[in-house]
Amino acid sequence: MAIRFQYNKTSLQDLGKQLKVRQRALPTLQNKESALRMEVKKAKDQAASINAAFDAKLAELEGISRLWNEFDPRLLVVKDVRFGIKKIAGVKTPVLEEVVFAEKAFPLFAAPAWYPDGLALVRELANLAFEREFFLRKMHLLDFARKKTTQKVNLYEKVQIPGFADAIRKIKRFLEDEDNLSKSAQKIVKSRARETEAAG
Repeated sequence: MAIRFQYNKTSLQDLGKQLKVRQRALPTLQNKESALRMEVKKAKDQAASINAAFDAKLAELEGISRLWNEFDPRLLVVKDVRFGIKKIAGVKTPVLEEVVFAEKAFPLFAAPAWYPDGLALVRELANLAFEREFFLRKMHLLDFARKKTTQKVNLYEKVQIPGFADAIRKIKRFLEDEDNLSKSAQKIVKSRARETEAAG
């Protein structure tokens, strides 16, 4: 990215202000990036842990899988999923608060005896599945924000701060050279004026 500037004091002041803004923002961005990296790792670990619990629960139920053919899936329906928003390092992430189920009544004596336990198991599996999805979504949001922050840190660190510093250096040298030339020209004019005065 080429930084546009003019060889004058106004441009020098403007570049100086922009450089200071970026130098002040850089440590904050670096802290945000490391915090986001940590949170992404936490979310990934939590999602993996929930996934393992979900798989373990499914494996546990494999022995009774033939019973599920008798189960009526209309008995338990997800009515609502309530969630909140939590800000992590400036990023809004979803937080699962509650999964609301609508349970259809069934005749206790006509239905198989394991139906109440089956409903509890389905409820538990659904909760784990929703929780896993929320952590995966949180992980993706945080990872996206981390990548954006990393890009900004790299832009400031490797492109803009050195670019502004280089532009400021060039302007200062130009202005110093211009000032030296001006002083030299004034000395020459003065010495010529004295020579003509002395001669005249």
